[in-house]
Amino acid sequence: MTTQAVGDTPVASQSTQKLSLFALTMMVVGGMVGAGIFSLPRTFAGATGPVGAVIAWLIAGTGMYMLARVFQALAERKPELDAGVFAYAKAGFGDYPGFLSAFGYWIGSCIGNVSYWVLIKSTLGAFFPVFGEGNTVVAIIVASVGIWLFHFMILRGTQQAAFINSIVTVAKIVPILVFILILFFAFRLDLFSFNLYGGDLTGSVFEQVRATMLVTVFVFLGIEGASVYSRFARERADVGRATIFGFVIVTSLMVLVTLLPYAVLQRAEIAGMRQPSMAQVLEAVVGHWGAVFVSLGLLVSVLGAYLAWSLICAEVLFVAAKTKDMPAVFARENANKVPSAALWATNIVVQIIVITTYWSRDAFALMLNLTSAMNLIPFLLVAAYGLQLTNRGETYDVRPAERRRDLIIAGIATVYTAFLLFAGGLKFILLGAVLYAPGTALYFWARREQGKPVFTGLWDWAIFILAVIGAVIGLYALVTGYIAV
Repeated sequence: MTTQAVGDTPVASQSTQKLSLFALTMMVVGGMVGAGIFSLPRTFAGATGPVGAVIAWLIAGTGMYMLARVFQALAERKPELDAGVFAYAKAGFGDYPGFLSAFGYWIGSCIGNVSYWVLIKSTLGAFFPVFGEGNTVVAIIVASVGIWLFHFMILRGTQQAAFINSIVTVAKIVPILVFILILFFAFRLDLFSFNLYGGDLTGSVFEQVRATMLVTVFVFLGIEGASVYSRFARERADVGRATIFGFVIVTSLMVLVTLLPYAVLQRAEIAGMRQPSMAQVLEAVVGHWGAVFVSLGLLVSVLGAYLAWSLICAEVLFVAAKTKDMPAVFARENANKVPSAALWATNIVVQIIVITTYWSRDAFALMLNLTSAMNLIPFLLVAAYGLQLTNRGETYDVRPAERRRDLIIAGIATVYTAFLLFAGGLKFILLGAVLYAPGTALYFWARREQGKPVFTGLWDWAIFILAVIGAVIGLYALVTGYIAV
């Protein structure tokens, strides 16, 4: 089927400033380098040793690289599909799957923004106990103030926010590089060898690796940032280049941040640290100033990532409304060409979820894993659309020699994202259904506005019924305690 191209609608004036390759790359790096990378030492140490970590990163790196290549190929071969994450799902599988992809990506990104505020307050909690683990009453109040300060700053203009993001992205890489450099000099081969297979951990290497999979999804979120903002690209080819450049930069940093702590501390000690564990690791090596230094870097990093993801959240909701996949109200822009209604909806949802963290036992871990789970279905649909496109040979009348290569890449990306759904486990599938099912109300609203039937076939009805059943089971499990949050 075909979709209405966003480029065919007046979504931005011709005078709108376009983003360079560097700015697009910074959107990718800025979106990916956020809360996740600072939590990697403890998260991995609690599940596995260096061998398991290397295997996990090989699987995640290969899978996400293939997904990045799918985004790159689709950006080049389907340039009319802007805000690609959900537009590709709609083009390949129909209106309702396209809506679910847009909604899942949007709500997952909102949850990811909440994880940033939780980690900021947990970081401050190491110095000011009133913030606790990031979900005390004081922490929630301070986070709420931050949410709305960012909200009104973004309302002043997308280009201004993108410029700030580029500066912040460069600044926040410095503490990570210093951390890596110091641990290189402190490297102890005996400790690294002792930790190699996880020390006293039980369970197979496969189980250890599986336990890290949702974490790797979380830290790779943002790889699609350039694709989401493709309508602002100065050159269309820059979208694919920025995706690959950002992937290579961030993957290198994440692997080093994960593995080097095993060479300076025992695995069990790292696993017992509070988040952000990168700060605690550096403190153990160089003293208290290390924790302060990394904590300051984290605050800059997370606030920068929050800015990038606030832009992405609003952009996805805005473009989905422009293509009539969401209610028309979310297509409103203010005088600064900012999708203001979408931004208001995004931050209201973020505010509500921030309040609910008060009742969570481990708010950061819950937000991290739920964010990953909600983004898996949109990613799976993108990979499957890439596979569908290459299988049919569509667009391959130009450069047909690339078809076989792209078919292999899309096939691997599809298998990888499907494996991640399995690795995440039933808990997060059910929690995802709890959000997807009621979210369909927005689809009902949009279809009624257009005078169209809500569902157009048995496939749509089957998906909706499965989502409702999953939501009922998920709610029951939450109420009875079978699913703990």
